[in-house]
Amino acid sequence: MQRSAAWRQEKDSLGPVFVPAWAYWGAQTQRAVENFPLSGLKPHPILVDALVLIKMAAAEANMALGGLPEEKSRLIIQAGQEVLSGLWREHFVVDVFQAGAGTSLHMNVNEVLANRAAELADRPRGRYDFIHPNDDVNLGQSTNDVFPTAMRLAILMELRTLYPEGEALVAALEQKALEFAAILKAGRTHLNDALPLTLGDEFSAYAQAVAADLERLRRNAAELVSLGIGGTAVGTGVNALPGFREAVISRLRRLTGLKLEAHPHLFEAMQNLNPFGQVAADLKLLALTLTRVANDLRLLASGPKTGLAEIILPAVQPGSSIMSGKINPSICEALNMVCYHVIGQETAVALAVQAGQLELNVMMPLVIHEILSMIDLLRQGLAMFTRRAVRGLQADAARCRFFLEQSHGLAALLNPYVGYQQAALLAQESLTRGIPLPDLLREKKLLTDQQIDAIFSLPT
Repeated sequence: MQRSAAWRQEKDSLGPVFVPAWAYWGAQTQRAVENFPLSGLKPHPILVDALVLIKMAAAEANMALGGLPEEKSRLIIQAGQEVLSGLWREHFVVDVFQAGAGTSLHMNVNEVLANRAAELADRPRGRYDFIHPNDDVNLGQSTNDVFPTAMRLAILMELRTLYPEGEALVAALEQKALEFAAILKAGRTHLNDALPLTLGDEFSAYAQAVAADLERLRRNAAELVSLGIGGTAVGTGVNALPGFREAVISRLRRLTGLKLEAHPHLFEAMQNLNPFGQVAADLKLLALTLTRVANDLRLLASGPKTGLAEIILPAVQPGSSIMSGKINPSICEALNMVCYHVIGQETAVALAVQAGQLELNVMMPLVIHEILSMIDLLRQGLAMFTRRAVRGLQADAARCRFFLEQSHGLAALLNPYVGYQQAALLAQESLTRGIPLPDLLREKKLLTDQQIDAIFSLPT
């Protein structure tokens, strides 16, 4: 088969492969491009970074251990530094849905670094007699220990971008709790009248819920610092030089700033993706909290004339193509959609985590794609919600006061004086006759005026 000069011919164990002449990738990547034209989604940049960091650390470790000549190590590291600086990103072309375990993306990285390293030494792309993707870039490694290690690094690095946005939301909610600390309002349980509290109490609870979710995520994500690199294909460490594992992890600590450590059980590290399932579950819990808070704000802002309208959300856009002047809680609605998507992604991760067989879970590409997407969506959703909804929302203190004075939840305040059963009957009669509770008590002469005033005196 003949191709134009725009293509070069390479060969792998299955035979000849035509690769675009300009491409830094090679035969195995090209097969993946042709085999998996599925989503059009390309690998997340932070996952590429993580794989490249591992290759740089491995090249340095193999050189120090005498397994790789200094010139090759230096060239691989230089090629990796270029990628980390933002160059050659268009050469990472494997679809996120690919061959099991991430072999295709792993080889994409090996081939790009090998070809770029060769080019830095004034050698042509596609000729691997000087630097080989498998024998040199992948020396002492396999997809089965590299890919889960890269997954761990990628998640830990990407979570660094989510935490500040989560903390900003907590701070904004806490600020609103302070602003609204003196605004007494009717509580609602089962969406019905309940005992009073302050609007600040509600917002303080929201802040605490988000803060607890972030802390849980931090705590469980810390398990990802334990790396299985050096286990190679099944956990026995075959083909890795003595000391390779420790040398790579030491260098990765320096490159990432993460407190990384060797996994205590390499076989388990190969087989078990439960730590990723835990992180996905924690991200889902954060999404559940956020969508609950967003829906509460929608309820509290409902109206403006026929709903609760106890708070006023910032107006960000017209709410209707036909109803003039209508304003909707659009930011809360968008956050809901983000959260529902994240909840679905966690289900995909859970199914993939249980799908491992024997010495390997081949669903790793799906797991890392979904988790990194979850982090990105939540980060952006948090930023939007904080800046465009929470910080600018206001309280309608008069509206809160109105509902408080009408609330039948106040009947519970009578329990110590007339008992639960009598208080319930009074509440029902008050509702049926449309008479406020204090007036009904005076009519029935069940309590003195001084007692009634003391029970129902509400802060101004």
